[in-house]
Amino acid sequence: MGTISEKILSAHAGSDVKAGDICVVPVDFMMSQDGTTGLTIKAFRQMEAAKVAHPDKYAIVIDHNSPSPMESVSNIHKEMRTFAAQHGAKLYDVGEGVCHQLVPESGNIVPGNIVIGGDSHTCTYGALNVFSTGVGSTDLAAALVTGKMWFRCPSTIKIVYDGALQAGVYSKDVVLHMAKTLSSRGATYKALEIYGSVIDDMSVEARMTISNMVVEVGAKVGLMPCDRKTSDFIKSRTNRPFRGVEASLSAVYDKVIREDLSDLPPQIAKPHEVDNVVDVDKVAGLELDQVYIGTCTNGRLEDLREAARVLDGNHVAPDVRLIVAPASKEILLDAMREGYIDTLVKAGATLIAPSCGPCVGTCNGVPSDGEVVLSTANRNFKGRMGNTKAEIYLSSPATAAYSAMLGHIADVREVLE
Repeated sequence: MGTISEKILSAHAGSDVKAGDICVVPVDFMMSQDGTTGLTIKAFRQMEAAKVAHPDKYAIVIDHNSPSPMESVSNIHKEMRTFAAQHGAKLYDVGEGVCHQLVPESGNIVPGNIVIGGDSHTCTYGALNVFSTGVGSTDLAAALVTGKMWFRCPSTIKIVYDGALQAGVYSKDVVLHMAKTLSSRGATYKALEIYGSVIDDMSVEARMTISNMVVEVGAKVGLMPCDRKTSDFIKSRTNRPFRGVEASLSAVYDKVIREDLSDLPPQIAKPHEVDNVVDVDKVAGLELDQVYIGTCTNGRLEDLREAARVLDGNHVAPDVRLIVAPASKEILLDAMREGYIDTLVKAGATLIAPSCGPCVGTCNGVPSDGEVVLSTANRNFKGRMGNTKAEIYLSSPATAAYSAMLGHIADVREVLE
């Protein structure tokens, strides 16, 4: 026994768990959002449950349609508010932010925890040394009733990214490169352990971008070690005791991937698959209609800082719409204090409420037929932003900002080198 996943699951099961074993373990925290909570509540009631086993370990987040764009969604939001009040769960209402930013901010999770969420990008918290993964609404409802969840312990792929990233290359470029290398099915139901000097040099927030997108290669979890940066981040949020979980030297991996990313250029994911990734020069010059900076992948403070850095004193191209959504209210307030919001709005950006925004195509920012969008989100599937006839490209916030300024996809290294 020795991978991080095996160790965390074993500690919770109270017995040795190895890859392939099925175990039932207590869950440390749970979350659902407005796209999944309605189904979770329905399943909870079908189980004839009287109460949530541990309401202090459950958060309900209104973020995918925030504020509500229509009557039917408003009714779901009302049901969520009522359920939270009845059962004592934590409710994050309209404008608080995106679930995958709010959960780490809350101080409710620490390294070594097991966390499940009614959203596929719950794997984000792997950057904090947490075994976290998305589950279906029925499984989540059962966990609300019992406080436990079943897992088949995943086998693990170890990835080591050595070297140092160039100016203008970010964690988003690293994870898009990972998607290209592994493919969208290259790690199905496997755990990823991600290491190397490239990761060591990143902030915790940047690491979250990578863990957020491991599901795009099929992975169950995307775990990183608990180093000083991780510990400092956690200690700034909670006084709860914790101990990071390290893989043993004897850990057995499916395979080990080691790369030097010193020469990695900015990456772009082309429609309509996240693993359809090319170097930026392959699509440079492609004219844009809309650019979106935000989401649980890249709506954090440092993302807004880099976008503002590029756009400071400049303006968005006349025919391009730039939409910006901070990932949480805390980030919005910090960005206001730092002047990033002022810079972005003066440059022509439209600021919307802390939320998922246009990412899932259920709220504001839906593109029209034939339009080309450059987004910092995690997915570019056909129809992802609400229109099956639009084309979505993915990039880092800095690349997105520079491209918005020029009106076409461009290499941000031109201004940052």
